[in-house]
Amino acid sequence: MARIAIGSDHAGYDLKQHLISILESQGHNVDDHGTHSTESCDYPPICAAVGRSVRDGKADFGIVMGGSGQGEQLAANKVRGVRAALCNDLYTARMARSHNNANVLSIGARVVGLGLAEEILATFLATEFEGGRHERRVQQLTDIENEEQARGDK
Repeated sequence: MARIAIGSDHAGYDLKQHLISILESQGHNVDDHGTHSTESCDYPPICAAVGRSVRDGKADFGIVMGGSGQGEQLAANKVRGVRAALCNDLYTARMARSHNNANVLSIGARVVGLGLAEEILATFLATEFEGGRHERRVQQLTDIENEEQARGDK
């Protein structure tokens, strides 16, 4: 079973709670980075914490959620080594893993219903990275990240 870091803003809170129960019932180890209510909050620190858990090897995968999932994906992707993908359908969930080796899933809680979110999550977790030509492209992404860090993001 996988170790999964999870987090959301207030708009994603109910979906996060639902997915936590699904993941735990499947035997996954879930680390909840918040938020812990539907009270309005800022998502960047929560999503960065999820990303850091993945980067630091404390989690195999991360999941972030918000209203659209856009900002949450962007925030997680600010963490070096994170490849967060916004997946509001099954095709993007499968391609994010098989072609991009995504390690953080972002979902828009105001975009998809509970049933589809469960299917997206299951697809994301079950899909293996294909490697091959995709390995070269993922490495190019890492190289860009390394070059930007070396430049000091000037």
